[in-house]
Amino acid sequence: MNQRIKAFYFSATETTKKIATGIAEKLAESSGGKSVVNVDFTLPEARKEPASFAEHDIVVAGLPVYAGRVPNVLLKYLNTIKGNGALAVAVVVYGNRHYDDALIEWRDILESRGFNVIAAGAFIGEHSFSRILGQNRPDQQDLSRVTEFAGQIYQKLSASPNAPGTLSVPGNKPYQPYYRPRDKDGNPASILKVVPKTSDDCIHCGLCVSLCPVGSIDADDESIITGICIKCCACIKNCPVEAKYFDDENYLRHKQELEVAFTSPRREPEWFL
Repeated sequence: MNQRIKAFYFSATETTKKIATGIAEKLAESSGGKSVVNVDFTLPEARKEPASFAEHDIVVAGLPVYAGRVPNVLLKYLNTIKGNGALAVAVVVYGNRHYDDALIEWRDILESRGFNVIAAGAFIGEHSFSRILGQNRPDQQDLSRVTEFAGQIYQKLSASPNAPGTLSVPGNKPYQPYYRPRDKDGNPASILKVVPKTSDDCIHCGLCVSLCPVGSIDADDESIITGICIKCCACIKNCPVEAKYFDDENYLRHKQELEVAFTSPRREPEWFL
C-alpha cells in the first residue's frame, strides 16, 4: 500500500474521532508505520473551505449518527468535499439505539463526491444525550474490534488494490425520515429549537464557546445561544462545573425513553467489505 492514510471526521464529543483515528492508525501500522493525517471538521472554522483528497489517499471518513441519519446540519458542507478518486472507509458512530440509514446515506454521499468506498462500519459511542446509553464507549472491547476491522481492510487492499464497484451496506432507499421523539400523548414532538440552559455555577471559562460545533454560544455571555443547537452536548459533557443543562420536557422525556429502551442489550460493531 503506497497510499497516504487520512482520518476525516466530525466529532463533537470525540467518540467518532476515537473510532476514525483508531482505524486509520491501525491501517498505517500495517502499512509500515506511516503517519496519519487528521482532518477534523468539527468546528465551524474547519468547514469554511471544502476538503479535497487525492487518488492516492485512503480516507477513513467518520460521522456521528443523528436520529438515524447523517446530521443534516453537515449536508451542505459534505456536498462540497472532493474525493478525486480517493479510497474511503465510511464509518458511522451511534449511541446503542441503531444507525438506521446513516451508513448507506454516508456511503452514497462519499460516492457522489468522487470517493471509491471500499469498506464501511457502524460502531458504538456514548450517546450525546446521555451518560448511560453506550456509557464510556468506545471502550477497550470496541477498540479491539477497530483493530480487527482495520486488519480486514488491509487484507482486502493487499489482495485487490483496485477499487471495487458499489459496496453493499444495509439501509433503505429512499432513506427513512429522521427519528422523531414523541410528547406525553404519543404525538411527534420537535426538539429542534430546544437549547441548553446555563446555571449560576458558570465560571465563564469560555470552554463551551470554543467547543460548540455550530458556533452558537455567545463569547461574551455563555448563557446566550445565538444560533441553532444540534444537541451534540459537547458543552454539557465538557463543562468543568456542570453548569450547562437541558430542561425542556420533551427533550428530557425523549432522553429517558432512549435510556430505558436502548441501554441494553449491548450492541456490537458491524462492518462491510
